[in-house]
Amino acid sequence: MPQIRPIKDLRNTTEISELCHQLKEPVFITKNGYGDLVLMSMETYEKKMAQLELDQKLGEAEMQLKSGEILSSGEEVINRLREKYVGK
Repeated sequence: MPQIRPIKDLRNTTEISELCHQLKEPVFITKNGYGDLVLMSMETYEKKMAQLELDQKLGEAEMQLKSGEILSSGEEVINRLREKYVGK
């Protein structure tokens, strides 16, 4: 369940920081009863950004498949990576 806190709770930064790390999800901050800010730990932020990047790449791959684009096989990709990082 999302945590919603009033902006005055930001006075206690240690408590908010601990809450963000403990919950591992965003904490919503309200101002005058309306949504104003979203806080989260760096760990949570990095995970959310990685998930967003993965979702975008999967979306691009789906578009390539739908457009009939010729794709590389897994073996071709592995061979290119080996050549690039390991050498011939």
